[in-house]
Amino acid sequence: MLSNKVYDVLKYLAIIGLPALATLYAAVAPIWGLPYADEVPATVTAVQTCLGALLMISTAQYKNSKK
Repeated sequence: MLSNKVYDVLKYLAIIGLPALATLYAAVAPIWGLPYADEVPATVTAVQTCLGALLMISTAQYKNSKK
């Protein structure tokens, strides 16, 4: 089980931080000529999706343990 603080940080990353990072990189990479303009946001989005799924599993386990 995750502590509340760890869960909150990971949830913030999954919901706000990682999508914002992927969007920022996708937006500025072509402007500034940064490498891997498609690959970096796709990778960040994949990590975000996996983290979100793991957090949902953790939430379900927590709710089931309270019953």
